[in-house]
Amino acid sequence: MEIGLVGMPNAGKSTLFNALTRHAVPTAPYPFTTIEPHRGVVPVPDPRLEALARIIRPERVVPATLTVVDIAGLVRNAHRGEGLGNQFLAHIREVDALLMVLRGFAAPNVPAGLGEVDPVAELEVLDLELALADLETVQRRLEKTRKAAKADPSAFAETLAALEDLAAHLQAGRPARTWPGREAWAGLLRELFLLTDKPRLLVLNVSEEDLPEDGRWAAELARRAAAEGSPFLVVCAELEAALNEWPEEEARAYRESLGLSGSALDRLIRAAYAHLGLITFFTITGGHEVRAWAIRKGTRAQQAAGRVHSDMERGFIRAEVIPWNVLVEAGSPQAARERGLWRIEGRDYEVQDGDVLHFRFHA
Repeated sequence: MEIGLVGMPNAGKSTLFNALTRHAVPTAPYPFTTIEPHRGVVPVPDPRLEALARIIRPERVVPATLTVVDIAGLVRNAHRGEGLGNQFLAHIREVDALLMVLRGFAAPNVPAGLGEVDPVAELEVLDLELALADLETVQRRLEKTRKAAKADPSAFAETLAALEDLAAHLQAGRPARTWPGREAWAGLLRELFLLTDKPRLLVLNVSEEDLPEDGRWAAELARRAAAEGSPFLVVCAELEAALNEWPEEEARAYRESLGLSGSALDRLIRAAYAHLGLITFFTITGGHEVRAWAIRKGTRAQQAAGRVHSDMERGFIRAEVIPWNVLVEAGSPQAARERGLWRIEGRDYEVQDGDVLHFRFHA
């Protein structure tokens, strides 16, 4: 899964990227310090994986991962080419979800994207630019479809009507994710790669003294996030980046003193997993490896096997399944087998969060 950090210049995207990934990409008090996107792969913390590793004692423990992408700042009229324009928008289309980073801190030497600190106004600008970019995408598809319809109007009548309705929806300033025809035309939306159809999380980046919640802006942003069904987090990216250099226990204690329930990465991952409908299953390869895999809730056993290797999906026979906590309580995979705790499931079994799976397949 890739999450793209989206925001106006100087909102703190690169600082947050460094905090989440422990990288050290450049940050500076002027726009477009970031031009080409930076990518960082971060492990997903999971105490269940650690518990399995304690009883298996494998050579390798491999967590699930999240890819974070730091994308250049967006400015007004980006859809018309202002700032980095189309280059910026193309990078957004490549990610699975958006992390909207909104500036809630004052810094006299770091000019705000709108000239003053106003994260609500920043969100409105970002929403407008993404919607206008999507509108241009839909209008181009409309022109192409109208030309194709001249030869056979009846074959394209429904598609044209859907595209016209979607264009009107976007023209009114509403995102594609709220379009009433979204489910019926899911295939068309996938082809269009619309920016406002992507799931997203809202993040208010504040100064340390405004933690754990910035009362001035947080209430309104939380209301907007709830209205659209998106998670909302308040973070101090500068503090989180600094705490990466502290001993783990000291950093945890300091966060607790501020009323924070965990690091920005922990809170982001929890919110992203819940919002995107992700769960985790585990595999054990002899005594060599214990690995975590992220999948969508509702994934079937055969599809889950394909996450491990395409050969497993093609030659799938069955899955041996045991909940992670049952395996830990048994003490070892062999002890669990001797007690009959492993179940046999077929290709249509819906994988549950925390399942340990062993796939049988034809090579």
